[in-house]
Amino acid sequence: MKIRKSDTVVIVAGNSKGKTGKVLKVFPKVNRVIVEGVNLRKRHTKPNQKTPQGGITEKEAAINVSNVMILDPKTNTKTRIGARLIIDEKTGKKKSARISRSSGEMIA
Repeated sequence: MKIRKSDTVVIVAGNSKGKTGKVLKVFPKVNRVIVEGVNLRKRHTKPNQKTPQGGITEKEAAINVSNVMILDPKTNTKTRIGARLIIDEKTGKKKSARISRSSGEMIA
């Protein structure tokens, strides 16, 4: 899975199409992610010690990874993700870095 926690993504399919948000949680085994402010579901809760008032709470639900694309840090548009090997100058070790396919910019 190429999308990680705290990436900024845009929704490309579904009811929340066009919205952007930050990835809060990633579930790689089931190919799903939770994005901040996207795919909101309402839950009716009874009053309890934690919430004495009770009421309706909104919570983000998981969305399939195929419905999100990462935002390019340079152009701020949706892009595909690639990988490039980078050699560390100090240690000489090889590291894999994520890059944007459209601009070639490194993704943190």
